[in-house]
Amino acid sequence: MENEIKNALINLIERCSNIVFFGGAGVSTESGIPDFRSETGLYNAQTKYGCAPEELISHSYFVKNPESFFAYYKENLLFPDAKPNKAHLALAKLEERGKLKAIVTQNVDGLHQLAGSRTVHELHGSVLRNYCLKCSATYDLAYILDEANCVDQAGKKGSVPYCVKCGGMVRPDVVLYEESLSMQVMIEAETAIRKADMLIVGGTSLVVYPAAGFLNYFKGDHLVLINKSKTGYDYRAELVINEAIGEVLGEVALD
Repeated sequence: MENEIKNALINLIERCSNIVFFGGAGVSTESGIPDFRSETGLYNAQTKYGCAPEELISHSYFVKNPESFFAYYKENLLFPDAKPNKAHLALAKLEERGKLKAIVTQNVDGLHQLAGSRTVHELHGSVLRNYCLKCSATYDLAYILDEANCVDQAGKKGSVPYCVKCGGMVRPDVVLYEESLSMQVMIEAETAIRKADMLIVGGTSLVVYPAAGFLNYFKGDHLVLINKSKTGYDYRAELVINEAIGEVLGEVALD
């Protein structure tokens, strides 16, 4: 990152006291978690399952084809060994300093919390949380990955996890396509963005709605966009940085 841009970002951070970060898939790709909507992800889904990713992780597909849903879900959305990268660590550091007040994320991997961030609004839920559709018992990620918990009442092994308490199907606490975002999380995210004097947007092309629409709630003075490619909101930003989010935030908060 050029020194002029780096210094401009550092100066903005130092001047502001209520910073909010809004992030997308690009934040986690640097931790080795691929974007399932990428060209490779689209190709793999079509080749192996004959459907687009958006269909495979939709509510209707989950209801009609739970076995195929979980096979795809476990293979493409779960990365239990992934670790926080420089972007996650830098944001946690900014929160520790009292600069960053909240993170609004479209990701479901829980890496922000693993890095130490405390105020994280997860628009699309989290793969770390799972619950039984019959009795609402809750389970962690390790439970649904354990093949011993994926045996139906007839004793057949598969990909679908079942509740140890009542035998009901256990589903991830993530927002599938065709499902609505949590109203409570939306209100919390909107409130945080409205109060911010600086909004840093990173790792997202801002084309996925309704999440991308949250930028319209920002009324502060300083909008910064950090993404490898251009976005439709670049014209509104005070500072646009087309580089890897981890390297940028790492330089200004970890060095």
